[in-house]
Amino acid sequence: MAAPPRSGSSAVKIVLMIVAIFVGLGLIGASVLGFAVWRVARSVHMHGHHGEFSMSTPNGAITAHSASSFTADELGTDIYPGAQSASGGMKMNLPTGSMVTAIFVTPDSKDAVRDFYKAKLGSGASVFDSGDSAVISANKSPEEHVMVTVSSRDNENDGKTKIVIVHSKKNGS
Repeated sequence: MAAPPRSGSSAVKIVLMIVAIFVGLGLIGASVLGFAVWRVARSVHMHGHHGEFSMSTPNGAITAHSASSFTADELGTDIYPGAQSASGGMKMNLPTGSMVTAIFVTPDSKDAVRDFYKAKLGSGASVFDSGDSAVISANKSPEEHVMVTVSSRDNENDGKTKIVIVHSKKNGS
C-alpha cells in the first residue's frame, strides 16, 4: 500500500518558488538600475565651487554662476544703461539650441526700463504691464526669442528695479 501524498511539503515548495522568483526579479531590477546610474555618472560631469555650477553632457552644457556677465550679443539685446549684474545668471548650450538668462538691478523706475526695452525690441514686441511688473517679448526671427521681465517692488532688491533677460535660440533644422 502506497503512502498518502503530503500536501504540506508541496505548498512549502510553491511558496519557496514564488519567493525565489521575486528575489530574482529584485536582483535583476537592482542590476539594471545600478547599470543606468553608472552610465549617467560616466556621461555627466558636474563641477561647482565659489557659487559656480557647470554640467557637461554628451549633448551639451549648462553653466550657472552667481556673478555671470553676458554680452549684449549673448542676451539678444542691450543691457540697460547703468544696470548692475545680479546673481542668478545661466547659460545652456544643447544640440537643439541655446538659452541665456541674466539678472540685473537698477535704481531707475520700472516704467523707464520698460520703455527702454520696448524701444530696443521694436514695434513687433508684445508688452504686458501689470502695475509693479512688465514683460516685453519679441521674436527676432523664427529661431530666436528675447523676453525681458521688469519688476519693481519696494520690499525686494533694496527697492531697486529688477531686470531678467532670457534669450533663446533654436538651432537650424
